[in-house]
Amino acid sequence: MATNGETKTESTNGEQVSRHQEVGHKSLLQSDALYQYILETSVYPREPEPMKELREVTAKHPWNIMTTSADEGQFINMLLKLVNAKNTMEIGVFTGYSLLATALALPDDGKILAMDINRENYEVGLPIIEKAGVAHKIDFKEGPALPVLDQMIADGKYHGTFDFIFVDADKDNYINYHKRLIDLVKIGGLIGYDNTLWNGSVVAPPDAPMRKYVRYYRDFVLELNKALAADPRIEICMLPVGDGITLCRRVS
Repeated sequence: MATNGETKTESTNGEQVSRHQEVGHKSLLQSDALYQYILETSVYPREPEPMKELREVTAKHPWNIMTTSADEGQFINMLLKLVNAKNTMEIGVFTGYSLLATALALPDDGKILAMDINRENYEVGLPIIEKAGVAHKIDFKEGPALPVLDQMIADGKYHGTFDFIFVDADKDNYINYHKRLIDLVKIGGLIGYDNTLWNGSVVAPPDAPMRKYVRYYRDFVLELNKALAADPRIEICMLPVGDGITLCRRVS
């Protein structure tokens, strides 16, 4: 019998394999029980009530796998406090779990430029964000982010103005985002790229069985990781939180 949030399913070779049932579960830990321990010991007891409510609402969404995991939300919230972030950007919002984690961490006059191609998903979480009293910090723009970024760069006044930028969007554009964001983040500021371990597929053989979307985006993630490692303008740290997040600190 499965416990601690796990279910047991039969694999093709007859072995019992655990399948974690937490919404947004993307942990790369070998043990689901260990991941559950992290959630129950340090994440859920400290999760702000609005984030818990949004996580539970998002669990009912048919695309709930797209949400930021609870442990990653906690990490982002603390990271922003550590760097005293005030002016931030988020590309890829979905229902707004990571956006809410950011908004709760910023001071009352903090700002988040949030971009997503789907306002409908954002509006799932908006009532909770409003109830939490942080909606005034968010400037939501519906549509592709690249044209917005290009306009900001052309304007000239946004160069080096962002303390933190979080990207959890179309993986095939991560390289294109990086080319622009490196000019918009301040020296000493951070860019966080989500899903940089991409379901662990980055170390899988090319002929390994993968879901279609995992296989399709895998090469784009590998390209990004290689580019970030070679970029002299940043210091990087790849962390196995959630589905992998790579932090880039601009140094020049």
